Amino acid sequence: MNALFIILIAIFCIMVVVSLVRGIIAFLQTTKIDLENGTDNSQAMQAKQNQAMFARIKYQALAIVVVAVLLAVNS
Repeated sequence: MNALFIILIAIFCIMVVVSLVRGIIAFLQTTKIDLENGTDNSQAMQAKQNQAMFARIKYQALAIVVVAVLLAVNS
């Protein structure tokens, strides 16, 4: 049972890193000129950043829940 929880924690941690990297890449693709002009590209990149960062928060929360369950089961 503990092995399952540890595997889930590892998967969620990997997903956190993946979503963080995707958000950073979207952030880097948004240039200063795009932000000043307010083009559709900047709005799409900002939406992509928001989605990636929301996914990161979601995976972090899931990892915390799994850790809490693991601690509850083992105590």
